[in-house]
Amino acid sequence: MSTPPLLYLASGSPRRRELLEQLGLTLQRVAAEIDETPLPGETARDYALRLAVEKAAAGEAARVAAGLPAAPLLAADTTVTQDGEIFGKPADAPDARRMLAAFSGRSHRVLTAVAVRDGDALHTAVSDTEVWFKPLSAAEIERYIESGEPFDKAGAYGIQGRAAVFVERIAGSYTGVVGLPVFETAALLSACGFVFP
Repeated sequence: MSTPPLLYLASGSPRRRELLEQLGLTLQRVAAEIDETPLPGETARDYALRLAVEKAAAGEAARVAAGLPAAPLLAADTTVTQDGEIFGKPADAPDARRMLAAFSGRSHRVLTAVAVRDGDALHTAVSDTEVWFKPLSAAEIERYIESGEPFDKAGAYGIQGRAAVFVERIAGSYTGVVGLPVFETAALLSACGFVFP
């Protein structure tokens, strides 16, 4: 049995790693630290795509600096938006409370941008999913915040975790909301010579 092809992952997200490992890929993480401050007037889609591309560039620079062999590299960014506002990772409990209250009984959008570098080529895609939350009580929000789950996630929730009970329905990619749209990602990697399943 041949060894699966190597893919560098410019992300510390365990959720992205798990989704890629499900595809049978051999992963090696590289660092990709960038400034994630939105630019004035930047749309959520442009913001997510810019960050994914910048993370891919930072990851490639880290790979070269470490003297690692060349191979395709993937980076991604997940951004939550509602009414033109970008919701990043909450700074603290009040910020998480504000975000969850904003989503209560309404829909919001989750955009995950994926960037794959393969030599000089750059392949990108953006997944756009609408998510509807049920009306949330103050007690539900407090219990969720106390769980600690909101604090490393854009929009202050993880659909694959305890917040799954908040989600009435989605229109789009479930794995995109988790943090990496598998369909779009497989298409990008296929363009780089990866074969699935």
